[in-house]
Amino acid sequence: MDKQPGIGQKISFTLALLFYLAAIACLVATFYYAGQLGSESPVVAAFSASIVFFVGAGIVFHVIGKANLPDLRIK
Repeated sequence: MDKQPGIGQKISFTLALLFYLAAIACLVATFYYAGQLGSESPVVAAFSASIVFFVGAGIVFHVIGKANLPDLRIK
């Protein structure tokens, strides 16, 4: 018996998608600035670290958004 996800899970899944898009934007920015400033630039390192953060947080929100959580309300 599958139940519908709650509003919190829908928000979490939406955040996961936004975080994945932010990671893609940081990836594009990393390649752009690596070409402009060189790969040793702190800007490139910051965007590279941002990719890791956004992908990691996106995975966490994705798992929260798709988990089959029990109903914990007091009846």
